[in-house]
Amino acid sequence: MSDLSPAERSQLEAIIGEHGFFSWLGIEIETIEHGRVVLRVPYDEKFTNLVPGGEANVHGGVAATLVDTASGFALRSTFENPQGAALTTTDLNVSYLRPATDDLTVEAEVVRAGGSMGVTDATVSSIAPSGEEKDVAVGRTSYRLFREGR
Repeated sequence: MSDLSPAERSQLEAIIGEHGFFSWLGIEIETIEHGRVVLRVPYDEKFTNLVPGGEANVHGGVAATLVDTASGFALRSTFENPQGAALTTTDLNVSYLRPATDDLTVEAEVVRAGGSMGVTDATVSSIAPSGEEKDVAVGRTSYRLFREGR
């Protein structure tokens, strides 16, 4: 997959900076290529569970948000104008594998970006208490794509 142009990357970075929820989460872009995105969210206690004994664990909703967000950005990268791309999530499936207790990284890759539908796969990872990086969630999304002329 090829890298996006600096202008295309800048357009996608602007979306994160201007979006209140994304900036509140502290989402950082690590990689943006055509059809592939890697995002990172630094660990913050405000994201943890309220469950006794699970206070250090990141709430699963943060991982689900990352699956959806990274997937949307991966699909946006397939549009001629990524910043002006119009799409909406039609299905989001997340399977949790283990608790996340550190920064979260998500990699989303486009499976198919058609004229009106797109599908992505995503994996969320975190550093485990043992110190090694482990997958904490996997997800698949589908989107309705609103391409010009369709």
